[in-house]
Amino acid sequence: MPDRATTIETGKNQLNEPLDLVCLGRAGVDFYADQVGSRLEDVGSFAKYIGGSSTNIACCSSRMGLSTALITRVGNEHMGQFIREQLQREGVDTRMVSTDPERLTALVVLGIKDSDTFPLIFYRENCADMAISKDDIDADIVASAKALLITGTHFSTEAIYETSCHALDIARNAGVKTALDIDYRPVLWGLTSKGDGETRFIANDKVTQHLQSILPKFDLVVGTEEEIHIAGGSTDSLQALRNIRQLSDAVLVLKRGPMGATVFDSAIPGSLDDGITVKGVTVEVLNVLGAGDAFVSGFLRGWLNDEGYEQALRYANACGALVVSRHGCTPAMPTKTELDYYLANSANISRPDNDNELNYLHRVTTFHTINKRSYLNTAKTQAEQSQAEQSPAEQSQITRAEANQTPLYIHAFDHRSQLEDMADIAGVDHDRIATLKRHLFAATLRVINDNGLQGHAGLLCDGKFGQDVLNEASGQDLWIARPVEAPGSRPLEFEDGRSIGTILKTWPLEHIVKCLFFYSASDPVDLHTAQDKKIVELYDACCISHHQLLLEIIPPIDENLATGESVYQSVEHILNMGVRPDWWKLPSMERIWAERIDQLVSAQTPYCQGIVVLGLDAPPSQLAESFKAFSGLRTTRGFAVGRTIFGKPAQSWLAGDINDDELIDSVAENYLALIALWQSSISIS
Repeated sequence: MPDRATTIETGKNQLNEPLDLVCLGRAGVDFYADQVGSRLEDVGSFAKYIGGSSTNIACCSSRMGLSTALITRVGNEHMGQFIREQLQREGVDTRMVSTDPERLTALVVLGIKDSDTFPLIFYRENCADMAISKDDIDADIVASAKALLITGTHFSTEAIYETSCHALDIARNAGVKTALDIDYRPVLWGLTSKGDGETRFIANDKVTQHLQSILPKFDLVVGTEEEIHIAGGSTDSLQALRNIRQLSDAVLVLKRGPMGATVFDSAIPGSLDDGITVKGVTVEVLNVLGAGDAFVSGFLRGWLNDEGYEQALRYANACGALVVSRHGCTPAMPTKTELDYYLANSANISRPDNDNELNYLHRVTTFHTINKRSYLNTAKTQAEQSQAEQSPAEQSQITRAEANQTPLYIHAFDHRSQLEDMADIAGVDHDRIATLKRHLFAATLRVINDNGLQGHAGLLCDGKFGQDVLNEASGQDLWIARPVEAPGSRPLEFEDGRSIGTILKTWPLEHIVKCLFFYSASDPVDLHTAQDKKIVELYDACCISHHQLLLEIIPPIDENLATGESVYQSVEHILNMGVRPDWWKLPSMERIWAERIDQLVSAQTPYCQGIVVLGLDAPPSQLAESFKAFSGLRTTRGFAVGRTIFGKPAQSWLAGDINDDELIDSVAENYLALIALWQSSISIS
């Protein structure tokens, strides 16, 4: 199968920079039940995430700001490629992620029955990550890191035991800190039936002896009470800790669930509470799976940065608490930005799982991990990763040069009713519109490929006539948006009268949800109320489905206010409702109003991806003035224009006056000319 890894923007750790952390261990794909409360037998659908303890820790540690690499294996198939690409989106160094030519990627199927019951099945029979060999380990990379972390599963068979010990020897000889996440899963040690992945503890002398043989090689050991029991060979937690202490001088971290966590860095005291203890955070538990991995990452952030045990425990407890309230493992992991926000405001956040600001920060700071594309506002992403000490307003102060690093040239041909009218005028069947859109896409690709515009261009296309185009465009590193509104509806209705959740259920995650509102803050109360209800419904649906949202605001024809003033009032009102779109698509207006909207969006939504300027079939000379009005503003990203590019050629083609090649040539010429117009308008403004 083709290797698409090169089309994904790699993380910061792919550039031979010194590493904070190398993780060795499991990498698989988790299929999480969508239906909470259902028996696993009765689940109807699943969400797909990357998973495995080492993978979760590597990704969360990267989100914590640590430069991180993973040593593992994946299969030579779609799931293996998914893991590799997703790791790169997370910023995890994948140079030691090997592709196994014979074995398949591990899979896990999980359910959420209730807050205490999480049925899961590991599909790991002879899987790829259990075949890691010494040849997969780059000694120079491991030796350059601050720490090496290995999870207990990767000592469970002779082959990976030897491989893990080889990695440990490299690290210890280089003075690299070593950490063990005990990660005890009895099923992975062959102690339960293969379908019993839920059981967390079975006492077993052989497992204890096996783990104790490697405990002296670690500087840090982390585990739950059950995991400390298996490593220490006793179900009495204090005795188990004392047994471990006899074998190892490591810092011991005991995870105690809602009670928090405790560090023991010397002799084991007479009570668990006599260790260095930080209490946990109270949240409503949805899913405990992955919380322990998040805990480890939070602790590593503090430990590797020499911030002290108490601060490391605060990071760790908060990370775990945030994850247990969310669906999935890796996608639930907090970013440094949201974790720091929570810790700075914890006195005022009694329920972090219900806090709107935290949920918003998680959404906007993890978009690049869902579908990282080069068109994303990389300057703001970097601010999130490396400038957390700045306020959101300070992070948004991007220079004009930075804001225009990735200008977007969007060919918008999501039109439906307008093209139906054009087809009617030409006297041809509406079926011709689908063919027309394929030609418009061909012209778009020609301009992009011939002019090196990959990552700087894309399309707006609909599913009614352009589904074939959308299918082909997906996965090509293009900016893609598609409409959900019923054409011309006011108050807004969604396409074909369907619910927005039904519409988004089948969309690829990389498709941005575009919705056009004929909207004015001065609309009559009943109309305004109906419109606002739809906006909130749409925003909530996008938050749940993990799609980005683009709102297109066009004042109604009978609007009494100037366009800019009307749009400003609309944007202000929408933001004040708590709706924070990821993109805006706005019409031509006077410079003063463009500046005010820029200031408003920058101040209230510093993670907004930006504004694209629409065309409304305006001639190029008029568009030039519109482009100048928005040029150089922090939030301006480019244009999304349609009929100015394709209108006249499309009408001629539908009428039979020009052939396919002439249509494509003419549209490509118009598209390229508009790009040149944008560039010249920006340069002289």
